[in-house]
Amino acid sequence: MTRTEIALLRGINVGKAKRIAMADLRVLVEGLGYGDVRTLLNSGNVVFTVPAKVRGDSAARIEKAIGSEFGFSSRVTVVTADELATAVARNPLREAASNPPRFLVAFLNRPADRTLLAPLAKRKWGKEKLALGERVAYLWCADGILESELLTEVGRVLSDGMTTRNWATVSKLLALAIR
Repeated sequence: MTRTEIALLRGINVGKAKRIAMADLRVLVEGLGYGDVRTLLNSGNVVFTVPAKVRGDSAARIEKAIGSEFGFSSRVTVVTADELATAVARNPLREAASNPPRFLVAFLNRPADRTLLAPLAKRKWGKEKLALGERVAYLWCADGILESELLTEVGRVLSDGMTTRNWATVSKLLALAIR
């Protein structure tokens, strides 16, 4: 039996230092034994199926392969299609989804890290909002992500233990994962 997973690469195709052509990324992931590999635009997001014969942690395998093949590191967060669908369905900030560039979903590498964000979820953030899901945090950055105190604080608390995607990307990834 196969399952669908989504790899979210952190810092890929941002700036000049860590660039991977999506065609090369697809070849790399296919070479690891994954099937039905698809990428979303030039975003560092990969949807794939995991055949029963493939063993091991997909995130760790892809991280290691990127280092070997491209000579730099990238944190990889992997979520299942079911986890992604749950994150979309249980979005407690639905009104923020109407402005996708300012609405982020932070995917946690370790679900237990959610407890690190609990104190932040209790704080008042002015126009900004933070809500927690099972393995995600929802961030409404009212004045944009560059001006967001909330995003800065979440990044400080979790460091490289998460990666964010805007709502438009999350929606597109879900559509790609369930097709």
